This record gives sequence, C-alpha cells and structure tokens, in this order.
Amino acid sequence: MSVDQASVKHWSKVEMLAESVKNPNIHIRGQHSYYSGAWTGTFEESVVRYHYGDEYSLATWEPMWEIDQLHIGDYVCIGAEAVILMGGNHTHRTDWFSLYPFVEVITDAYIGKGDTIIQDGAWIGMRAMIMPGVTIGEGAIIASGAIVTKSVAPYTIVAGNPAKSIKQRFPEATVDRLLALGIYQWDKQKFDALRAQICADDIDALVKASADYDSQN
Repeated sequence: MSVDQASVKHWSKVEMLAESVKNPNIHIRGQHSYYSGAWTGTFEESVVRYHYGDEYSLATWEPMWEIDQLHIGDYVCIGAEAVILMGGNHTHRTDWFSLYPFVEVITDAYIGKGDTIIQDGAWIGMRAMIMPGVTIGEGAIIASGAIVTKSVAPYTIVAGNPAKSIKQRFPEATVDRLLALGIYQWDKQKFDALRAQICADDIDALVKASADYDSQN
C-alpha cells in the first residue's frame, strides 16, 4: 500500500504558524515560528486552549469582556503537546466560596489575566504549559513538562511545577549585549548575512560583525 507522504504526520514535519494561524486574537510576528505537532492536531486545535476567536466561538457567541491576546515573536520553537492556556477559563473566582461559573454572575466572575507574550527566539518544550498572562522572554527555554505561572526573563532556562529558573543561558553581561543588539529585529538581509555569528557563542564576534555590517550598508 502506498503512503501519501503529504498527509502523514511525522516528527520531522513542523507547522509554520505564520501560514496556519487564523484566530484574530493570535498575533504572529515574522515567518519562522513553528509548532512541532507530530502526535496532535494543529497549533490552534491543540496548543491554544480556551481562546475566543476560533471558528466555532466566532459563530456561536459574542464575548462579554475584553479578550486577552496571544503574541508570538519570530523564530519561536514550540514542542509537541505544549499548552498555552488563555482567557476562556478565567471564571473560577478563588476569592468566592463557590468556584462554579454560574451563568447569572459570569461577568462578575471573570477576571482577565492580560495578554500572553512569547518573545523572539524562545523554545517551548514538549508538554510544557504556559499559564495565562505571562511573558516568555527572548531566547528563554521552557523545559519539557514545565508549568509556567510567572514571567520568564530573557535567555533563562526554567523547569518544574511551578517552573523555576535553573540556569541562565549566558552571563548577564552577554545577555545585556544580546538584547541591545536586537538581533530578532534585524532585517532579513542582515540576519542571514550574520547567521554564522548568530549560530555561535562569541558575543564579541557578533557585536563586531553587526557593527561592520552596519558600516558597510
């Protein structure tokens, strides 16, 4: 029996978010972020949970509150079965005696968590969960299975439940210089031209290459 390779899901295939995401409340910057969903549905079907703006919710009801937005930067890598928990479940008031979301008081029960932001170059590990309203900093790594309840600083590795910082990817001074360079804000020509220095660990060489490029262009 022949196999239709185009329809087969496989770990070597990824879903490019800029090409697939339709929800108007999900904002994808750039063209390179992807979801590696070999064993699940699409990014919107499996990863983004309880978020108004999908085809069903748009056709079924009008929201009674401001919708929290999801912002995903460029060059973000999202592992299989990760979960980004969004605004639809914020109707369980922990400061009330009953957690149940009774329809009669649903607008009073709802408490928005704010936008969720995954900045450029972050890596979300397999089966990690991002709780609502957090920011994942540039170049941060979320370990597989981590439950992220608080914002994560740039170039930090977090793991566990709740997720805690276990390591900085680079010394603080290097991180400061990386953030100052703004490599993910460069135009495509510069980013591609300096790929060798980006895919390395010599910050002096990267800073020099950036300055040389700017002086010549």
